[in-house]
Amino acid sequence: MRMYDLIEKKKEGGVLSTEEIQWMIKGYTADQIPDYQMSAMLMAICFQGMNEQETLDLTLAMRDSGEVLDLSAIHGVKVDKHSTGGVGDKTSLVLGPVIAALGVPVVKMSGRGLGHTGGTIDKLECFRGFQTGLSDQKFFENVNRIRLAIAGQTAELAPADKKLYALRDVTATVAQRSLIASSIMSKKLASGSDAIVLDVKTGNGAFMKNEEDAIALARTMVRIGNMAGKKTAAIVTDMSQPLGDMVGNSLEVIEAIQALNGNGPEDLMDDVYALGSYMLLFAGAAADRNQAVRKMKDVIASKQALHKMAEFVEAQGGDPAQVYDPSLLPQAAHKIPVYAAGDGYICGMETEQIGVACMLLGGGRRIKDDVIDPAVGIELVHKKGAYVKKGDILSYIYANDLEKAGEAKALLQKSYTFSDTEYTAPETIHEVITE
Repeated sequence: MRMYDLIEKKKEGGVLSTEEIQWMIKGYTADQIPDYQMSAMLMAICFQGMNEQETLDLTLAMRDSGEVLDLSAIHGVKVDKHSTGGVGDKTSLVLGPVIAALGVPVVKMSGRGLGHTGGTIDKLECFRGFQTGLSDQKFFENVNRIRLAIAGQTAELAPADKKLYALRDVTATVAQRSLIASSIMSKKLASGSDAIVLDVKTGNGAFMKNEEDAIALARTMVRIGNMAGKKTAAIVTDMSQPLGDMVGNSLEVIEAIQALNGNGPEDLMDDVYALGSYMLLFAGAAADRNQAVRKMKDVIASKQALHKMAEFVEAQGGDPAQVYDPSLLPQAAHKIPVYAAGDGYICGMETEQIGVACMLLGGGRRIKDDVIDPAVGIELVHKKGAYVKKGDILSYIYANDLEKAGEAKALLQKSYTFSDTEYTAPETIHEVITE
């Protein structure tokens, strides 16, 4: 085979065979195909698209480019959850302990935050001593013992994706549905779980800002998962405003702990119950979604899920005392109010800009080597649909650097839109896709 011929074929709208895709991904991962030829192929895919079989073949070739975890040493139906990313998304911190407390093994590989979105690993590292670099043996041992482990992604999982994504990032070929779906699903399939539940965000704080595009992506990923033999569902959820009331690593951990104490914000808990119900269904731990939600509410009310969080933190080297006393988590030196400039209903929030404001405080990374300040962030006192008067507090900024706080405050004040007419906040759950 020649890469030139494959580029020509796709440029003319042809369908690449399974063998051609496998050859191409294997060659590119092994540095036998140069970046300039793969760039041409990626652009051809952006213009011509890929059909369902091509997308599956690309996903499986990327999955097989590195290690595929064998989780057979873990007892039971293993479930995993993935979010496409957003602002204030601390769902995994609540969902993992809840599902594990119900006896279902949760195995999750998570990443760090970059840009305006946060990362689960950064949040977990707010616990003193918490370790995410677990050996396979320790990972399996933790899941078998406490039913939950969350680790950082290793370079051995889907290395083709890492290499391809870096190229897509600099060649304007990121926003193509088959390429996005194969990137996400290759890592999920390589992680070895039996069932996958996807949280696909849509809105101005999400990667997929248009709801139709988000639904189409969700359908594509669900098809890939099911065709690959994994039970897969996707929940399309709102990201036209931050999820929950806290944005920032330590603040989000505190809010997750509040949720496990039964005091979680409604939108966060809607997300948790929607995703968790399918995790329990796929594992055979509930007969239907209503029963699944009741079971989740019960383990929260009984504090079993909170105790599971403490057990999980301790199992990965962290301090469980911080779960029971969140004031021991990193705290910012300054708490600065942001006031409403006039009267009206909040009808819009520039969610991505709120995420950027947190990043300006030091709570996120502009580039992957930036060091995060875990204590800083934003508390949202009012969100969409709320009526405020001039001088009311809209939000608080938690900062350790007053100059950075000034930049963040200016951006935050511009992130709200007001209306004289009553406004209803959007539903958290937009769509549920299983087949």
